Amino acid sequence: MKKVLSIALVSAMALSGILASTSNTVHAAVNNGDNTVTVEKGDTYKSIAETNGISISALEQANGREVGGFDLIFPGETITLPGATTTTDTTATTNNTNTTADTTTDTSAQATDASQQTQSQATTTQAATDTTSQATTQTTTGTSQGTFKISFYDPSVLGSNMGYSGVAANLSVFPKGTQLKITLADGTVLYRTVNDTGTFANSNSQQLDVAMPSSSIPSYGVTTASVEVLS
Repeated sequence: MKKVLSIALVSAMALSGILASTSNTVHAAVNNGDNTVTVEKGDTYKSIAETNGISISALEQANGREVGGFDLIFPGETITLPGATTTTDTTATTNNTNTTADTTTDTSAQATDASQQTQSQATTTQAATDTTSQATTQTTTGTSQGTFKISFYDPSVLGSNMGYSGVAANLSVFPKGTQLKITLADGTVLYRTVNDTGTFANSNSQQLDVAMPSSSIPSYGVTTASVEVLS
């Protein structure tokens, strides 16, 4: 009888510990009311997506992150919510025929497609040529424009032949043809010419979407950079 009572007592204490732990790890990002939320300690892409009734993949795409990648966020960071809030099935979102070109990238399928691998190798070579050409013709300093949020995209994945020398921006801030020097937070310097706008950059005057081969896109996905106008 004493053994039965001891087992019951231990079980009750374990259950209480689990419930207490669960209650202490519930977090909710602060909704700013402008289609963005501010990250609080303990938040993850998963918790933010569940709180706002959206899929993790839709949230990743809305913030220029790699779908299914490692999403590192920090307290105080601003996360953009996608326009649609009723999609909760990641697979359905990826396969939806009405999804825009920016949300149809399936990186795992591309990695196993031999023909796309060949195309990626060719475009990577072209990107290196473009970057070298720009580096030898542009000056190294310009007019500072402040700090911008930087995301990356591969034009060839979207069916574009625009190459990797461009950058998508809010055209009211940087008109097409503007040459930019972009110094990433890790010290990497990129030279790009504004040649496009995009869903994210167009709606955020302080964001740039930099063209880059998928194989060269940094694992962190989104970063910040100081931006200078060269011409």
